Amino acid sequence: MIIPVNKPSGYTSHDIVAGLRRAIGGKVKIGHTGTLDPMCTGVLPVLTENYTKLSDYFPSNKAYICKICLGIVTDTEDITGQIFETSDKVVPEDDFVAVLNSFIGNIDQIPPMYSSIKKNGVPLYKLARKGMQIDREPRKVTVYDIKYNGPAEDKNSYYFTVYCSAGTYIRTICADIGKELGCGACMGSLKRIVSNGISIERCYDYGALLVLAENDMLGKVAISFEEAFSHLGKITIPESGRKYYLNGGIISPERITGSELTQENDYIACSEDGSVLGLARTNRELFVKSLWNK
Repeated sequence: MIIPVNKPSGYTSHDIVAGLRRAIGGKVKIGHTGTLDPMCTGVLPVLTENYTKLSDYFPSNKAYICKICLGIVTDTEDITGQIFETSDKVVPEDDFVAVLNSFIGNIDQIPPMYSSIKKNGVPLYKLARKGMQIDREPRKVTVYDIKYNGPAEDKNSYYFTVYCSAGTYIRTICADIGKELGCGACMGSLKRIVSNGISIERCYDYGALLVLAENDMLGKVAISFEEAFSHLGKITIPESGRKYYLNGGIISPERITGSELTQENDYIACSEDGSVLGLARTNRELFVKSLWNK
């Protein structure tokens, strides 16, 4: 199943997965598609059983609503960290918006120490907790768009919505904005509103999902395979090659019908009766091979 969770604050992504596993019962295989920090809320797709193999094939783009707190610098780049610098500098709203918009596009971002990125097999956050600082190489990320949402309830704080590639640290965007403005900044709150093609409106509160899981009713709210991959074209595998395809065989392009094939692209693979077989990918010669069988 693909379970669309609206993660509450105060839980790790692991907490959510573990809670659902207990509620479902048994030795169910379960995981999630992308970590959210404990303070963060919003979309957390959880996958069970064979669907756990799909995490690399979902749309990767993300969207968040963020509150930035100017004049506060912390070790974690968010408001939960230890404050080690403050500033009383008042930043005009127009100046903030101008700097905010300058982050649209392809940017080099140095990941924060408090992150799950590993150095010699050890997550950076474990090293940070020991007071260690490790040199991190900049990473290319893309901010597709940023929308200014207006001032927050707190003094010198603002809300904005950011649309970005996977692997973008919004905490670091906040910290870098603060550096540009000369006052420092940290992330005050974060809500993920889109992840892996799933919007917040499609998600269910964690508590409600636990109740459904305990009553074996998660299937009523789970996202179907077809819904999750509706952005992909559909192709039909001939009945004569169906078994061969499902066993890992490659099907030549002239035997495929449906969407036009393009090089190294993904598709929903169907049988001649219209039932979904799973995901398929073309190679450079447009031959089709199974990625995942439903």
